[in-house]
Amino acid sequence: MDQIIEQAPRFFSLNNMWLLAQSAGLTLSMTFIGCIAGFFLAFFLVYVRQAESRWMLPLRAVCTLYVEVFRRIPFLVIIYLVVFLIQAITPDASLFTIAVIAICIYATAYTAEIIRGGLMSVPTQQIEAARTMNLSRWQTTMRVILPQAWPVILPPAIAFSVSFIKDTALVSQIGVFELTFRAKELNNQGYSAALVFGTVALAYFLLSFPLSLLGQYLEKRLAAPRSQKSSRAPWQP
Repeated sequence: MDQIIEQAPRFFSLNNMWLLAQSAGLTLSMTFIGCIAGFFLAFFLVYVRQAESRWMLPLRAVCTLYVEVFRRIPFLVIIYLVVFLIQAITPDASLFTIAVIAICIYATAYTAEIIRGGLMSVPTQQIEAARTMNLSRWQTTMRVILPQAWPVILPPAIAFSVSFIKDTALVSQIGVFELTFRAKELNNQGYSAALVFGTVALAYFLLSFPLSLLGQYLEKRLAAPRSQKSSRAPWQP
């Protein structure tokens, strides 16, 4: 405790706080870019997996294999796989790019199951009604299924993104200057581990807690319209 009190004025200097703020911004940037890109790729995978035509069967198999494989590989292993693959193709690729690609690969596999569960929660009567109106599969998905699936998809998708803010600490293993890497640097400069990592732990909390509240708010906000729709008659044109 005496060491923490002695080092606190020097540790909480403007320069150190600026470095930690930059690292926090990098952590958020990696998470949002990777998870948002992964969400759109996951939607494409789910759309392909639910295709019924025979010529889509090979693509369906590939998409299913992708999801099943990468959901069972640790994120740290995916990071190293991406590092070796990207450096073999483009040795000049930045570590930030490598980290974002790894996050995107991992997020795609996990959010694909979230999206698939949300789309499957829509009653089949809604889809059959859309078909009777001669809507195409894409129109049915965008106009009928997806609007009703949002209350099921959005809260767990946000929860996954929030949890992934903490998992980005693993990219420090390849030298990305995010929060955990900065904490190691400051600790190596002689600052107390309790002071450094306690501050970084608080920073992770401040980054993730508002997003958790947003997820809870959206879950409650979207649950009411969904319950109202479920009490009504099946979808009417």
